[in-house]
Amino acid sequence: MGKTFINKVVFYLKHLTNRSKISLAITALILLLFWFSLPERLFTSPTSFVISDKDGNLLNAAIAADGQWRFPYNKNVPEKFSDCITTFEDKRFYYHPGIDPVAICRAIKQNFSNHKTISGGSTLTMQVIRLYKQNNKRTIWHKLTESLLAVRLECSYSKRSILALYASNAPFGSNVVGLDAAVWRYFGRPASMLSWGEMAALAVLPNAPSLVHPGKNRAVLLRKRNELLDKLQALKKIDPGTCSLAKMEPLPGEPQALPQWAPHLLNRFKKEYPLLKESDSQLSTAVETTLDGNLQKQVNAILEMHYNRLKGNLIKNAAALVLDIETGHVLSYVGNIYNAADTTSESNVDILASQRSPGSTLKPLLYASLLSEGSLLPGQLIPDIPTQIGGYTPQNFDLGYDGAVPAHRALARSLNIPAVKMLQQFKYQRFYDVLKQCGFTTLNNPADFYGMSLILGGCEINPFEMAGVYSSMARMYNHQQINKGEWNNADWYEPSYLPGKNFNTGNSKKLSPAFPLFDYPSLWQTFNAMNEVMRPGEEGLWNLFNSSQRVAWKTGTSFGFRDGWAIGFTPKYCVLVWIGNATGEGRPELTGISTAAPVLFDIFRVLPVSPWFDPPAFGFTYMPVCHFSGFKATTDCVATDTVLVSMQAKNALNCPYCRKVQLDKTGTYRVNESCESPMDMQRRSWFVLPPTIEYYYKQKHPDYKELPAFKSNCSMETGRVMDFIYPDEDASIYIPVEITGEKGRVVFSATHKNSNAKIYWHLDEDFIGTTAHFHQLAFNPLPGKHTVTIVDENGNSISRHFEILKKEK
Repeated sequence: MGKTFINKVVFYLKHLTNRSKISLAITALILLLFWFSLPERLFTSPTSFVISDKDGNLLNAAIAADGQWRFPYNKNVPEKFSDCITTFEDKRFYYHPGIDPVAICRAIKQNFSNHKTISGGSTLTMQVIRLYKQNNKRTIWHKLTESLLAVRLECSYSKRSILALYASNAPFGSNVVGLDAAVWRYFGRPASMLSWGEMAALAVLPNAPSLVHPGKNRAVLLRKRNELLDKLQALKKIDPGTCSLAKMEPLPGEPQALPQWAPHLLNRFKKEYPLLKESDSQLSTAVETTLDGNLQKQVNAILEMHYNRLKGNLIKNAAALVLDIETGHVLSYVGNIYNAADTTSESNVDILASQRSPGSTLKPLLYASLLSEGSLLPGQLIPDIPTQIGGYTPQNFDLGYDGAVPAHRALARSLNIPAVKMLQQFKYQRFYDVLKQCGFTTLNNPADFYGMSLILGGCEINPFEMAGVYSSMARMYNHQQINKGEWNNADWYEPSYLPGKNFNTGNSKKLSPAFPLFDYPSLWQTFNAMNEVMRPGEEGLWNLFNSSQRVAWKTGTSFGFRDGWAIGFTPKYCVLVWIGNATGEGRPELTGISTAAPVLFDIFRVLPVSPWFDPPAFGFTYMPVCHFSGFKATTDCVATDTVLVSMQAKNALNCPYCRKVQLDKTGTYRVNESCESPMDMQRRSWFVLPPTIEYYYKQKHPDYKELPAFKSNCSMETGRVMDFIYPDEDASIYIPVEITGEKGRVVFSATHKNSNAKIYWHLDEDFIGTTAHFHQLAFNPLPGKHTVTIVDENGNSISRHFEILKKEK
């Protein structure tokens, strides 16, 4: 049938006269010109960047590039405005084809009778064309052009779409363009919440935008609004009571400031918009984010409350981020305390998008890495003694030493020296790779640049990325059943503030780590270790209350007290808090535990309580470990505990600290075959630490039992009975000048198994002193390389080589 039709058309065209063909061509040309007389997109003026929460409530907006408050096109026009504007401007809008012959005839009659322009007879469709053309001339030619284009517009657009074009681009006085911008500028709330009186006042403004200004025009605006309300009543679109009440409502006054609930997220969106636009050509400058508007206001209020306390210490900036673990959606984004009045506060800086020293907040990742490879057990003792590694000398925050501390307690207490010892075991180059695979993009230097300081905040981390890493850890753990115990790259991605969009996860390396980073039992142990920390303000008693929510959390304090961090998560939410100065200025007592942690838990108090993580269901085993050392138990360990560990822990080290010793039959002295008959000996397992570790360990553990002394007539066992506490072998030491101006002295320390022993000290062959009971000696070597040697009364000796520096490295 179609072929027959085409044949008929061809036959008809062949038999047309030349004049008919010319006429047909002209007609076709006119139709083409008519059809292409309008561009695909009418309005191309810059629009305001606008962000709203997940429920569509306005959070923030920025003025457009041309200085106008112009929100992007909105296809949804409130019914009240539709009724008001059609009643006022074009009551036959839904029935005419773009031009209204009745209105045009009425306008001609009125204008002729009054010898001046009284009415233009323009329809709303024609006004859309006039806004598109940006032409206010009222000549016959321009009227004819508008009429023709209005008909063309009606051919492609529905009535609702034309009304939406008008509502989005009509002038509403001053620099306000479009209904959406007008309702917020004049009434401070969305269009859906406007009354009939308010909507009627806005509907008359595009016809005469200057009426909104205070002064004599107010009477004209009031008259026009009330006349419109009367027409609405006459058309029975409102009842008499509503009409009377609407007339009593005040007129809009000076434009109001728009909400400022998330200014830093708005700026982030503006910066990321060009790249977002590349992946979504339909993306508007107005977006509905994933934020929870009520939570955003609560977090702002919490930060403001703490800021009022912290500013007394000249701490001027604070930031917080709340994420939904399952989706990775941002629920609250406060990039900084917004303080436009204080130009010195740097409140415009978005801390969440900045690079800051993370302090100790990366320690859980190292702990989980060691557990996952099986080289560390959760309660395994880690040395906590004076340490120097290649000229690097870490210090605990309290400048003290525990001798040795279980790994999970070292993490819970955020001890620096055990962390460095663990990094020395894992190797900083491998840890650097783990951080890169996790998704940290700010490690722009090679691993050797950071060295051992990597674990103590000697790098710069983006807070937004950090929250994404910890959220991903929790998300993958939540999915262990779905993942059937396997590693799943799909669980690892950065947070997103736009639903369904992951602009920040465009880098495939962040989405797909090259190797599995952690296993489920190791994550479980890490989360539990992070839950052991004492909460601020609760004096360690919080865990006695069943109602207290369990949170895995970690604080961090950067060098020089410049950054205070706290990050915590439950199976449902992740919260990150940063406190400090955007300028990098350090302040006394600016620590994560004292400044950021209280904010963290105040935020968790306004979040719904979630249960704790379920125990691991895959990849675990139960292992007997030494009760005293936490290492894999041996036959010499008389007290053992059973611990859930990763399957990889089968290769863990055996306990090195429990060994069998021989005692006399009273159990008071150590003996050997030189002084005691084997028949009178008893063999007992003993927990024995190396001398340096023991020196500090017994100070913190009064129940620690030192090895008994040998019986007086026994020859002592060979082996190390004394050790240096400070310095380490090949240490580099800088001796600062005292406040008095005199050169300081370096204090060397040693320990001896026999608490009554005397130690004789020598520096480079020269005798320099004797110590008893407490073995410390202060002296001032000259710059250069030296050897210090200690000798006890039995002739046992140990030496250390060190170098005194002329100036600090």
